[in-house]
Amino acid sequence: MNICVVGTGYVGLVAGTGLADFGMNVTCVDKDAAKIEMLNSGQVPIYELGLSDLIKRNTRLERLHFSTDLEKAVDQSLVIFLSVGTPEGDDGRPDLRQITEVTRQIAACMTEYKIIAIKSTVPVGTAAMLTKLVKENQKHNVSFDIVSNPEFLREGAAIQDFLHPDRVILGTSSERALAIMRDIYRPLYLLKTPIIATSNETAEVIKYAANSMLALRISFINEVANLCEKVGADVYDVAVALGMDGRIGPKFLHPGPGFGGSCFPKDVKGLMNIARDHDYTFKIVEAMVEVNDRQWRLVVEKARQALGGFEGRTVTILGLSFKPNTDDIREAPAIKVARELIKAGARVQAYDPAAMDYAGQAVPELDLRKDPYSACEDSDMVIILTEWNEFRDLHFDRVKEKARTLNVFDTRNIYDPEQVRKHGFNYMGTGRPLRN
Repeated sequence: MNICVVGTGYVGLVAGTGLADFGMNVTCVDKDAAKIEMLNSGQVPIYELGLSDLIKRNTRLERLHFSTDLEKAVDQSLVIFLSVGTPEGDDGRPDLRQITEVTRQIAACMTEYKIIAIKSTVPVGTAAMLTKLVKENQKHNVSFDIVSNPEFLREGAAIQDFLHPDRVILGTSSERALAIMRDIYRPLYLLKTPIIATSNETAEVIKYAANSMLALRISFINEVANLCEKVGADVYDVAVALGMDGRIGPKFLHPGPGFGGSCFPKDVKGLMNIARDHDYTFKIVEAMVEVNDRQWRLVVEKARQALGGFEGRTVTILGLSFKPNTDDIREAPAIKVARELIKAGARVQAYDPAAMDYAGQAVPELDLRKDPYSACEDSDMVIILTEWNEFRDLHFDRVKEKARTLNVFDTRNIYDPEQVRKHGFNYMGTGRPLRN
């Protein structure tokens, strides 16, 4: 089957490569000629574990192609996946200009039946809106179907998630489209992956509800962590105990400086605004937005109190991406903390295994270092903001030789406090007592 994937960003590139690995003949289309040239030369514009090898394999097998020619790709394909960006707009709602523009272009060049499958995250009602848009922009009166097929990819584990998903959501009222989409995902049959067929509107809600539920768990455990600090309890033990409850489970119960990335912050606000647009106040979701914004600010405030202010101080930040195994700094708590520290007069030295280039562009004042130890040179406080494996086994004797003042703020709780303290450091965590 011939497939077209429009957009070679994070979702589009992973989805297109994954579909090619399923055995489909896939053309990934993007209007960014430089990006297409990069991909055709064997380079990958994003950092994602395993993606480069999978692209090389499927291009070698001539199942994966990259092009700027949308009309040709649409003409050759039965199914067109929309994977263009829907960033947060100025009003907090998803900006749908890219997806509406590309839909107009697809409609204008359709000469036979096509399925337009929406992988981009879009608000409820988008499938209906795009249906109307296609009809208004068709040059040839051919039939088509719109399928809502949201993605649930974790950055850093996206290849695994695409090839071994928990479930596949197919939102459509068309039996014809449903049969074709089931055939695309047929390779998942041996894995017994559930395929949930539902309406477009339900599929659109599922995407927002899933991400918001995960964000809710993070927000909840961060609130518990803040309470633990007030009462002298240890959130690490609380989270372990909660996770042992079969009704709750251990996932996403790890406190820290708040959630970030391209999905959770945008999707939480998106769900909040969908509710508002339908005259409903989604109080839990609105509280999550407030809690998450407060969490990274608490990191700054606790560091300020520990140092007695930032003027003339040097602070080390370890980890700049919003999570490990990605170079994505969108809505990363570390970037927000860095900006606030610099604004308050601190010199900020930083290191990240993958996100240095993007972080340097976002915060030019950062003093970027080549490794974690050089980042600790003459430092008054080391703040661990992303739980990269590289930071889980720091040699604190080396850090001690470099640092000026022995303060460690482990916002992700990746260390046993006493193991750090025995090296002579003052240790702070998130939701952990100052002394066990």
